Amino acid sequence: MKEIKSGNTKIVLKIGDITEENTDAIVNAANSTLMGGGGVDGAIHSKGGPQILEECKKIRQTQYPDGLPTGEAVITTGGNLKAKYVIHTVGPICGGKFNDTKRKLLYNAYYNSLKLAKQNGIKTIAFPSIGTGAYRCPADEAARIALKAAIDFIKNENFIEEIRFVLFTPDIYEYYNQALKEVLNET
Repeated sequence: MKEIKSGNTKIVLKIGDITEENTDAIVNAANSTLMGGGGVDGAIHSKGGPQILEECKKIRQTQYPDGLPTGEAVITTGGNLKAKYVIHTVGPICGGKFNDTKRKLLYNAYYNSLKLAKQNGIKTIAFPSIGTGAYRCPADEAARIALKAAIDFIKNENFIEEIRFVLFTPDIYEYYNQALKEVLNET
């Protein structure tokens, strides 16, 4: 585990299971249907219980009948999770490579999740590595984008006390660890 302070916000990198995090909110790397899926999305829906799916269905009916656009974020209850809320966001489908549009969409997924957290009074938030599973975004670059979005948000907003990146495997953790050093050197 690694912790650093940026402004008044603690940034934490750790290996773990995001469904076990005891933060105000966890972020779901959702698909645009918001109806659950594989990976992080399936685990959150499974462990969180049916209340999350019911709220997702209402969001689809009222706000996003065509699905949640990539890079946008919505919030539901945490259901049976330790976290009170789940922020659902959709990362880009990279298929093994980035382009400028996909980079921007991934950045927006993180940044918009943090904006939504602030709007809902959330002080601690945990993110997975969005887009690096089934959507096949290159993990090294995805890590840099994630951390840049977090640090950019911290520079503009002094609200969130902790941004935690809960990474499922040691190799993804190492990409984030290296990216954190690089992003901090750029600021």
